[in-house]
Amino acid sequence: MLVYVGRRLVWAVLLAFVVMLITFVVFFVMPTRLYSPINERGFDVHAQFDAKGALPVQFLHFVRHVVFHGDLGQSTAAGVPVTDVIRARLPVTASLLVGGVVLWLLIAFPIGILSALYPRTLLDKGLMVFVVAGASAHSVWVSLLLSYVFGVKLHVLPIAGYCDFHYHPNSEQGCGGARVWASHMILPWLAFAVVFAALYARMIRASLLEVLEEDYIRTARAKGASNARVVRSHALRNAMLPVVTMLGMDIGFVLGGTLFIESVFTLPGMGRQFVSSIGSGDVAVIMGIELLISFVVIITNVLVDVLYVVIDPRMGSSGEGSASLAPGPVLVGRRRRAQAPATESAS
Repeated sequence: MLVYVGRRLVWAVLLAFVVMLITFVVFFVMPTRLYSPINERGFDVHAQFDAKGALPVQFLHFVRHVVFHGDLGQSTAAGVPVTDVIRARLPVTASLLVGGVVLWLLIAFPIGILSALYPRTLLDKGLMVFVVAGASAHSVWVSLLLSYVFGVKLHVLPIAGYCDFHYHPNSEQGCGGARVWASHMILPWLAFAVVFAALYARMIRASLLEVLEEDYIRTARAKGASNARVVRSHALRNAMLPVVTMLGMDIGFVLGGTLFIESVFTLPGMGRQFVSSIGSGDVAVIMGIELLISFVVIITNVLVDVLYVVIDPRMGSSGEGSASLAPGPVLVGRRRRAQAPATESAS
């Protein structure tokens, strides 16, 4: 397992290096070739990172500032370090992202499991109606619909703005506290979760239906294991692998999708800051947000790889990915055996 995790960490470091190299080319090399790096505010992106001399030397200076000093440059529009700009916007986007992911998984798992356990029944067809409707909707349309119903008509939830989780008298929002924060985030969470919950419910249903047809599942049932135990101990763990893979791949797309939610509900997050920086030509902030999102995607995929080992220890012992493993049940324990574990655990 340690070898497996170590390899993934090495690949993550190499990928982060490649991301910084591409960022350096896009923001430093290409502007020099196409237009002056000094923008209309008189701001030189090379001077911020002491990126002078030959290109390899400039790149090393850039890496030193970003990695070892956490220096992402100076914002042109705000006149403050980019890290301060991101630090002020990151809690909003993080609240939206984490709450939305948790909510859509809480919605998707019951729907997917029930649909897989009762396929082609009236319950399955009714749940699939929600799946089709959710997958066909756009987050902006869902956001506007929720705002109109719960905000304009029912007046039960605020439709715009953001409040800090902890109340600070001098905060920009002028409000705070866990209850007020949650009330402002419920609608964004719902709008964020509906579309992805539908997609993940469909994935969970398909994956679980495939696993339930395996021989070791039939063996476990023949041994007298209850349906709940079969699903919980054997089928669900194996069906989780495609879902975990999909979640790791979707993080970058999800971070980009926060822009629409933040725009509708006027949340002062990184999505709106990114659009505002493009309009004002704030190159340093654009580059800082791009680097942060790239690093978050890399870290998330490393965590997904580690979660693979937790779900299926065979990956840690073999050091290979899931594609190299033959179809079969998750092997839990220190000793690997040829027989499916469902046969032993069900007896």
